[in-house]
Amino acid sequence: MYRIAAIQMASGSQINANLQETARLINEAANMGAKLVVLPENFALMAINPIDNVKNREKMGKGIIQNFLAEQAIKSDIWIVGGTLPLETENPLKCRAACLLFDNTGKRIARYDKIHLFDVTATKDEYYCESKTIEAGQKIVVVDTPYGNLGLSICYDLRFPELYRCMLEQDVEIFCIPAAFTAVTGKVHWETLIRTRAIENLCYIVAANQGGYHVNGRETHGHSMIVDSWGSVLTSLNRGAGVICTDIDFDKQRLLRNSFPAPKHRKIQCHCSNIT
Repeated sequence: MYRIAAIQMASGSQINANLQETARLINEAANMGAKLVVLPENFALMAINPIDNVKNREKMGKGIIQNFLAEQAIKSDIWIVGGTLPLETENPLKCRAACLLFDNTGKRIARYDKIHLFDVTATKDEYYCESKTIEAGQKIVVVDTPYGNLGLSICYDLRFPELYRCMLEQDVEIFCIPAAFTAVTGKVHWETLIRTRAIENLCYIVAANQGGYHVNGRETHGHSMIVDSWGSVLTSLNRGAGVICTDIDFDKQRLLRNSFPAPKHRKIQCHCSNIT
């Protein structure tokens, strides 16, 4: 068994203030015995204007936010799934929404760039078009760690089950999902989608969401949760900043997968030919 944590925040537009709050919550998670901590999407910057993400994008391997994640991993002796941060791309008008995984020595182990971009009208007054400033990723990422095989995804990815099926083919055991799910869509879809992805793939899910009101006018749903392979919610947090933490039992997961091997009974296989 290992203890795994999800951090929930209501991040603002000031990077330094957000990092101070993140450090406090990471320390709290470490004190609870967590060995792996998942941060929410946009933990370091909930931009007032989407172009602010481009203005604050970092070069890969260099920058305030990346340095912070490495330092916190060392300080607390934990692995960190670094939510998302804006990273440089060749297009000067865009960035990548990247999730970086750091080990407890501060070494970057993996990078996942958000594949599915949130271009939707949530209500008549709430419209999002991430593709204006974000360049979509193209690579599915599953990482072998001391705390299980982690599959990385971000927020809107949650609505695309084929992504998770492809990760299942790579022996994934835990889906880590940093998010900033809106209050409107989160109220009706968040928990249902998370539990569905867990059930259909017999995987644990650690979903770290933003939860509250933000200075850019957004309201996010919160309700960060850790769900087991049977779809049961092990722990959750409704609103506001905080930490949830629980044990992950891989022996129980293996027994379940052996006794109820639904994924092996699939007749239609998914082949992600357009994703490397």
